[in-house]
Amino acid sequence: MRLKSKNALSGSGSEDESEAGSGAEGKEYSGKKPENTETVCVGKSSGSSERKSQRLLESYAFLSNKMPITVRIFTVSGEFVPLYEISISKISENTEIILEKIREELITEVNLGLVDITSTKKTGVIEQAFMDTIELLVRKHFPDIDDHTTNFLTAFLIQRSLGMGNVEILMDDPRLEEVAINNSDEPVWVYHKNHGWLKTNVIVTTEDQIKHYATMIGRRIGRQISVLEPLLDAHLSEGDRANATLLPISTKGNTITLRKFSRDPFTITHFIKYKTIHPASAALIWLAMQFELSAIIAGGTASGKTATLNVLASFIPPNQRIVSIEDTRELQLPKYLHWVPLSTRMPNAEKKGEISMADLLVNSLRMRPDRILVGEVRRQKEAETLFEAIHTGHSCYTTFHANSAEETLRRFTHPPINVPETLMPAISMIIMQFRNRRSGIRRTFQIAEITEDSKVNLLKQYDTKKDVLVDVNKSRSLLNTIELYTGYSPKEINTLLREKEDVLKYLIRNNVDHVDTVGRAMAEYYTNKEQFMKLVRSNKRQG
Repeated sequence: MRLKSKNALSGSGSEDESEAGSGAEGKEYSGKKPENTETVCVGKSSGSSERKSQRLLESYAFLSNKMPITVRIFTVSGEFVPLYEISISKISENTEIILEKIREELITEVNLGLVDITSTKKTGVIEQAFMDTIELLVRKHFPDIDDHTTNFLTAFLIQRSLGMGNVEILMDDPRLEEVAINNSDEPVWVYHKNHGWLKTNVIVTTEDQIKHYATMIGRRIGRQISVLEPLLDAHLSEGDRANATLLPISTKGNTITLRKFSRDPFTITHFIKYKTIHPASAALIWLAMQFELSAIIAGGTASGKTATLNVLASFIPPNQRIVSIEDTRELQLPKYLHWVPLSTRMPNAEKKGEISMADLLVNSLRMRPDRILVGEVRRQKEAETLFEAIHTGHSCYTTFHANSAEETLRRFTHPPINVPETLMPAISMIIMQFRNRRSGIRRTFQIAEITEDSKVNLLKQYDTKKDVLVDVNKSRSLLNTIELYTGYSPKEINTLLREKEDVLKYLIRNNVDHVDTVGRAMAEYYTNKEQFMKLVRSNKRQG
């Protein structure tokens, strides 16, 4: 993520206002430091941790716009949350004087104009203009340095001049999911994939600076945040999500919460490797999705509902058109799919221009979709349109908040959503996701079908002690529907299930785990099945 303001080059350039961007964003790093530098901590440490006993939990490095960043995660006596400390290389005092002169030259050298800066479509052009000019000035003032040091000094200058400062260095760490600024009196918090919430040594020193960052985010998407409009929920062009609140709505201070969009989303290979789901269960879901049966993916907060929807979308044949509808763009489907993503829009300051999920659902029916993916159904109007889409011949998949298949059915058929029970059999399958509140692991908790009499028939249930999905009841609806509309016999359906299970195990054995490589494997299965199954049986990788 990179954010720029109209007067980005006229700031003070203090370290708390510095910025690191996306040149080599999130790339793990184990290279050398630039010459004549030393590694120093960024910002202030949380407490006097140097004088207290520490226990190192993890240490690693990554690149932020070609600048090497070192991370230490450790516990300190007296602190009840582990600390996350980033360090960058520090340049010499003489070099910094020259770099400050370059910054002054940069103000006169780069003249983009107001129109360019406010155009979100020209973000890449703007960034490249800064990068090219800075690199030319660095080489002019340091003619004898090598390319590695040139890259470092260029990145250092950008980090001192533009955007959200060291907060953006945090956004470049591939192991972080969330970055939270609560106020100027406490350090920035981060949510780490392995360690949960951590305190950092990055501090935004004033409330005005936090407000400035929030304004920059809003300007990027054509929205304002002010005393009259103190709430901002934004989807950034790179896919990251930003939420901001201002005083006095957030009573302790201005806040910004940044949720990172996964650049490398989970795939079915990851799910099976991590035991989120087992091959036999995944094969059953795949079979149902191949033959256009609709499904609800339900679960509690942070149980992995959207990730599961993203994973299962790879099972859709490549010759079918997919329209996805989300409040905030999170889905990332394989490039081999015929996919049109749509996102809702909040009203402007005059309460005009809102595009709701229900509006997009109605519009999607005019786009000739074969499949419709809905980010989350929350309201009656959305549910009514969803079921209308299913009854007009579209396969639909959506996420929903509930803790069991039975609760999912109850919540859909009672206020405030209030879908008539007689419509519920249009949903062939309910897939429940679950996060263990003790260990934090995520699992597929239940797979259920909705029978013709609008009852839930539980097919598979997660056994917490054995960490497996176990069979509970035989199918009374799902497999019968597939038999009815495909003409397959029960024996042929079992053969298809085993075949799909073999394909999934093949993906695991050959580490086919990127969203596009998994998508390609699925496309080959549908379009060149005989040849692809030969590769599966011989365990040979695709060329």
